[in-house]
Amino acid sequence: MRKEYRNEGADRAEDLSPNAIPTNDVTVGSNPGNQGLISTVTESEVNSAQAGIERAHVGGARPMSKYKLYLKRFLRNKMAVVGAVIFFLLVLLAVIGPFTTRFAFDEADFTALSSPPTSDHWFGTSSSGNDLYAMVIHGLGRSLTIAVTVSVATTVISAIVGTTAALLGGRPERIILGTIHFLLVIPSFLIIALLVSGSGGDWKLLIVVLIAFGWMYAARVIWSMSISVREREYVKAARYMGVSNSKIVLRHLIPNIGSLLVINMTLGVVSAVMSETGLSFLGLGVKIPDVSLGTLLSTGANSLIASPWEFYFPAAVLTLLTVSMAFIADGLRDALDPNSAAAGKA
Repeated sequence: MRKEYRNEGADRAEDLSPNAIPTNDVTVGSNPGNQGLISTVTESEVNSAQAGIERAHVGGARPMSKYKLYLKRFLRNKMAVVGAVIFFLLVLLAVIGPFTTRFAFDEADFTALSSPPTSDHWFGTSSSGNDLYAMVIHGLGRSLTIAVTVSVATTVISAIVGTTAALLGGRPERIILGTIHFLLVIPSFLIIALLVSGSGGDWKLLIVVLIAFGWMYAARVIWSMSISVREREYVKAARYMGVSNSKIVLRHLIPNIGSLLVINMTLGVVSAVMSETGLSFLGLGVKIPDVSLGTLLSTGANSLIASPWEFYFPAAVLTLLTVSMAFIADGLRDALDPNSAAAGKA
């Protein structure tokens, strides 16, 4: 095939490949009614180019999602990985542990009072003949239930209160902060002790009281972080467009401080465990016949010399729980903080 070039009388012709495919003439002097000239691009070359583009798209390096990036940075922290494994095993023990014991936590074996660890009682027995392994499993589950519930609830409340105060500004902000500061100076531990002392060891009431007095400090921190977020352009644009304050808080402020909320919630589990343990140790929290790790530590401390296993097994489980959550919080801080050098480069 031949292609002809016309340029003000200086015409010329060129031999083309026999496999050339027709294309439209897009020159300045082209005639729309006379298309169908010949291109030097063959059909095989077009197919080859398309295949190359597809291979580059499929085999090329795609952008890493933010969740994969967070996971990659978290896994670089070896102690955080160890903490996550320990916490997972503790949760697994609390869930399936009751199916691995021969005795219920409130079932007494009067043939083995204050018995050391044996094949029948892996952690030994208490002075009343209760299987300590079953009691530790039940106490771990009870403490985890209280701690996780309190941590999630206080995080949600503090996030809503802190971001709302930052968004509203002015007099509403001063009123909210004044209330928070007033509640922070109140001796909350004594008030909690007074409120739960006459409850008979009801762990549900303990959860409510811990939530009621556990959100203020986190709300103060979240408020200080939200002040900078409320000055961002997308928040101002949303306000100018007439978006309600509740939608701005839920769609713009809270998602942009999500990393701080995750870390606070993780550390909140440790704080709630220690609060529940302290109250139960003093006899103001969970009470017998129900048990928690704090209850077991309280009874074990009274017989530390005669039967030390009653204290050391619950203490070991409590230590593993708090240390694992501290490691996880440290790893999450490194993973979610883009300015942290501890997690390395992406």
